[in-house]
Amino acid sequence: MEVHFTPELEAKLNRIAAENQRGPDEYVRELVEHYLDHDGWFRQEVKKGLDQLDCGEFLAHDEVVARIERIFRS
Repeated sequence: MEVHFTPELEAKLNRIAAENQRGPDEYVRELVEHYLDHDGWFRQEVKKGLDQLDCGEFLAHDEVVARIERIFRS
């Protein structure tokens, strides 16, 4: 697979990779892996939330506000 960057983005990548003591290829692989892991986690959490909504498991806005206010009053 090849990915093409603008010269400006490539320069930025090279600079930041060097600051992190990585080569640009290694740094991009790490970034993509981290992004994909996070994206998978995020999608799973959204699905959980939607499933809870479908089951009627949610708090009304007023209840959320009341709970936050109790936290800050403590």
